Amino acid sequence: MLKRRKRVWKLLGCLLVLAVFVLVTAGCGEKGVKEPEGGTSTYTIADPTGDWGFPSPYAHYARGPGYVRMSFIFDTLVWKDAGGYIPALAVSWEYLKDEDAYLFRLRKDVTWHDGQKFTAGDVAFTVNYTKKHPYQWVDTGVVKGVEALDEYTVKMYMEKPYAPFLELVGGTLPVLPEHIWKDVQEPRQFQQKEALTGPGPYKLVDYNKEQGTYLYEANEQYYQGTPGIKQLKFIKVGGEVSAAALRQKQAGVAQIPPEMARELEKEGFKCLESSHDWVAKMVINHQKAPLDSQEFRQALAYAVDRQALVDTCLRGYGLAGSPGLLPPDNAWYNPRLDGQYSYDPGKSAELLAGLGYVKKNSYFEKDGRTLELELLVSGSGSTTQGAPGEREGEFIKGQLEQAGIKINLRSLEAKTLDNRVLENKFDLALSGHGGLGGDPENLNKAIIAKGFNSARYEQSEELNNLLKQQLAEMDQEKRRELVSRVQELYAREMPTLPLYYPNWYYAHNGQVNLFFTMQGIASGVPLPFNKMAFVR
Repeated sequence: MLKRRKRVWKLLGCLLVLAVFVLVTAGCGEKGVKEPEGGTSTYTIADPTGDWGFPSPYAHYARGPGYVRMSFIFDTLVWKDAGGYIPALAVSWEYLKDEDAYLFRLRKDVTWHDGQKFTAGDVAFTVNYTKKHPYQWVDTGVVKGVEALDEYTVKMYMEKPYAPFLELVGGTLPVLPEHIWKDVQEPRQFQQKEALTGPGPYKLVDYNKEQGTYLYEANEQYYQGTPGIKQLKFIKVGGEVSAAALRQKQAGVAQIPPEMARELEKEGFKCLESSHDWVAKMVINHQKAPLDSQEFRQALAYAVDRQALVDTCLRGYGLAGSPGLLPPDNAWYNPRLDGQYSYDPGKSAELLAGLGYVKKNSYFEKDGRTLELELLVSGSGSTTQGAPGEREGEFIKGQLEQAGIKINLRSLEAKTLDNRVLENKFDLALSGHGGLGGDPENLNKAIIAKGFNSARYEQSEELNNLLKQQLAEMDQEKRRELVSRVQELYAREMPTLPLYYPNWYYAHNGQVNLFFTMQGIASGVPLPFNKMAFVR
């Protein structure tokens, strides 16, 4: 039986490799792609995530890969590379403490893809437009007012001091061309060709939603110089055939299973290992009983052996989750949390008993009713490497049931699961997101924001106040202590349980000098596809 299964998997692998070959040679859409003359022709990114939406600022999906696909077309005032902040549409910037304002001096040699000039008016328009039509990645509500002082100077006045402004507004907000967007009333529905008019290094040639493919061509008039890569492709390739795509030169870079890294390095490929900026979480619906009890949520934390989860389901390629959310290799990590909520089923049982539960046979009961919860997992085979799915769900189900909590496991398509979480139609769910390596404002997004990646936890006034204070604290060391205290309170309240941080590996052929961005692309996307790698 085992030999037969191996033959089946081998056949499936061959078919998948063939599918990759057909996709790459056929191009990104129905039409084939002509190789451009001169320079480095085409660079293909074999990406497991596939479709991330129409790559305009308002139409891309609300996760990191969607933002990255948009970022090749649109630019921000400042940007980041591996070392830190670099000029983009702005050549310089300064914080005016007395006015609590930021002054940006803009480049004078920038044109939009349609040939129109870029000016300070476009920046002022973008801020005002996104205040009226909120953009999912940037809260421009922190800007009290914006003023174009002249054609190439713009000043933004803050409502109050905002420590992460440079990264989360200046370095994340894509600037829009006023002449195209000024009459757009429904930005998410605006998916015509004109919606992709940016000033960035690439223009979109083709987008195939069904195949999850994107094809870009270089913007020859790009103000930072013509990109060295003339055509850039994203194609959907599963992790099980990513190494084959590299070896057969069907892709220049691919995310690979951790076990393949050393082998591919021996074959001459370069390998990148990311920091642990992506977290898998057990999301808890703290708005319904019995999950609205802090002690109950703590009992769940003690009942899950997070290190055993990493060892079993990730084969050791990851770090066990910290109860304070940030990983141990994060610059803002609070070491005072080391060892908290170590696996302790006895402590879990003690907490449940204190809440009035009585163990009868295998499960706890209260008022004659068995303690029973539903656990949602993604059953569509998540394309994010290390993301929790059915295997992790079965592991956690076993651990919680061993602790006396009956678990009904339910498998859903990933986007359906996200919607169920957003609508609070769940008990427990396994999910995850990136961004932990960015500015600590990401703690606010993960705790009190309104999206499905957030715990949406506002029950602790002390925690809420600390989250607001850390955003307004301009002194780095004082802010660090506030962020440390946030982690401690998060661990105490346990609105969601961080399970683990997977190790991510990317192998590439060395044609492009890929790198991981300082604190992640824009507001923290932990992917090695910074557009500057393809330009310089």
